Amino acid sequence: QVQLVESGGGLVQTGGSLRLSCAASGSIFSINAMGWYRQAPGKQRELVARIRSGSIINYADSVKGRFTISRDNAKNTVYLQMSSLKPEDTAVYYCNADLSHGTTKYTRAVYWGQGTQVTVSS
Repeated sequence: QVQLVESGGGLVQTGGSLRLSCAASGSIFSINAMGWYRQAPGKQRELVARIRSGSIINYADSVKGRFTISRDNAKNTVYLQMSSLKPEDTAVYYCNADLSHGTTKYTRAVYWGQGTQVTVSS
């Protein structure tokens, strides 16, 4: 079984910073990609940032230059450093991992964290 545990959300003022962390645990063989998505009330879940094997990184246009995604392969952990936060960044942020897991037979699947609330006050 694989678990993604997120931390680091909270309440911050406009222009402030927060750092989200997401640690994957379980019988993980390899991680193909890890990333962050967010969902604001009444809106669809959207990609924020994603890092794939080979350190290929994608950002949503709305966060480019303000957010930085990074990954610690040894810890199976992905981080999202968020700076210059705006009220429109307010959402539940979800960690996502595309990975292979198992002991003798490997299964590739996509997992989601439970979500962490980020609220940016104006």
